[in-house]
Amino acid sequence: MSYAFSRATTHPLRARAALALVLCAAFVMPAIFAVAASPASVVDLDITKFAFAPKEITIAPGTKIIWSNRDETPHTVTSNDKSFASKGLDTDDKFEQTFASEGDFTYYCTLHPFMTGVVHVHKQ
Repeated sequence: MSYAFSRATTHPLRARAALALVLCAAFVMPAIFAVAASPASVVDLDITKFAFAPKEITIAPGTKIIWSNRDETPHTVTSNDKSFASKGLDTDDKFEQTFASEGDFTYYCTLHPFMTGVVHVHKQ
């Protein structure tokens, strides 16, 4: 008789424990995913041998691009629509631009207009 009694009381305890575990997971999982969300990404581009490398890139909105001048000659990074423009960049100088909205952004070096590039910003 004691076997039947203990067996009958064990199942409700297991059910309660399982329910408690599910409820805890429901509250903890959103917090885990919120912490795991990565910040906006950063992409490094080089200015080298009188060219932007790579010349064309596709990124998601919110991405920051950092151009680094690796040449011995000064360069600039200036969008065709003038939405962004760097100062003259000497060797190892950097210029940063965060692209918040979607679109195609063409740019060039004002000192060497044959140097061109394109940033495509699209949801991925």
